[in-house]
Amino acid sequence: MTDLIDLFCDLARIPSPSMQEEAVADRILSFFQENHISAERDDFGNVCACISATDPSKRPLMLSAHMDVVGDSSPVHIIRADGIIKTDGTRTLGADDKAGAAAAMILAKTIAENKEMRHGGLEIVFTRDEEQNMSGAHALHFDRFQSEYILVLDGDRLGDFQIAGAGYTKMMLTVNAFKGGHSGIDIADTQRVNAVRLIAEIMAELPQGVYYQDETGVVTSINAGAVVGGGVKNLQTDKQDSAFALFLTDKAMSNVINTDAFALYSIRSSDKSKEAALIQEIQNKIMAFNKKYEGKASCSATFEEHIPPFEKSNDTTMTETAQKSAEKIGMTLNISSFHAGAETHLYAQKQNAAGKTFKPYLVGAANIYNMHSSAEYVEEASMNKGFEFIKALFETFNNA
Repeated sequence: MTDLIDLFCDLARIPSPSMQEEAVADRILSFFQENHISAERDDFGNVCACISATDPSKRPLMLSAHMDVVGDSSPVHIIRADGIIKTDGTRTLGADDKAGAAAAMILAKTIAENKEMRHGGLEIVFTRDEEQNMSGAHALHFDRFQSEYILVLDGDRLGDFQIAGAGYTKMMLTVNAFKGGHSGIDIADTQRVNAVRLIAEIMAELPQGVYYQDETGVVTSINAGAVVGGGVKNLQTDKQDSAFALFLTDKAMSNVINTDAFALYSIRSSDKSKEAALIQEIQNKIMAFNKKYEGKASCSATFEEHIPPFEKSNDTTMTETAQKSAEKIGMTLNISSFHAGAETHLYAQKQNAAGKTFKPYLVGAANIYNMHSSAEYVEEASMNKGFEFIKALFETFNNA
């Protein structure tokens, strides 16, 4: 579709780093105005558009895309060749998520022009600041929306239809040895235990990597991200990554029986019950550790949820609709879960105007490669097929 590709390129040429989306928002609003579609900014600067139902007996559907991209305010020079859209290599393209935004806009135009189609209405949200803080999505007035089902057009592969997403919980593991000392003079005292050795022991007991998976992919995992302990004091440097870790280790004190050690973990899960089971297993291991070292040392763990999980819904309406739509256009549908965060997670915690909890799905509307880098590119054919799928999905949903 020439209109779709041209619109995408128009959007991509407008730099829109997080919280600097005004120019692309203006382009979106002018598009809707030209096509006589109701749209406005909310009080945070998100753009919300709506096409009223032509058949009130049918249910509305909502699309969501974000306006910001990873990148700065420098010019975006588009190159189109051999069915590929990319930049000149000086910056990101921004197909994440302008491919999704363009598809949503062209669908709205298509529906608005079809006066014969009977449907329950279309709501579209274009959010700010997804890439950094999701503050745009957090600022939405959810009780203004009528839709229950939301297609978040922010996937990176055509045909991906993701029905659950992992939340993120930060776990801090702490070991405290009650009695330190000098590594030479006090080394034979059995009442002195080294916190660094102890944290290695408890970490070896804890799960690492995939904790639970099913047919949709990894559901729950745990990963040790950092370990710090011992005589790391008053060390200042501008070194980064492995050079920083080596510097700290090399300059640290080796002549102490250490009393404190810490390990930072990430726990990701799209199933709260599986995450709860993992946390209980961790607590059981810690209890056994504390019993073993009673009077000498103690271990504890704290858990802080940063992103709530987007859990799989028991409602199969949209999954079945997506399967029928994909079959209709001859496209392979990949129904899965994903092990990262997106705006789906936030929507899944909120309710619409009728008090119903939203049911979001992360949808791949195009094949986007090397996302968030200057080598990013998108396939034109996949964008056209992605639009065909979203259009078929809207039609199938309204023919149910």
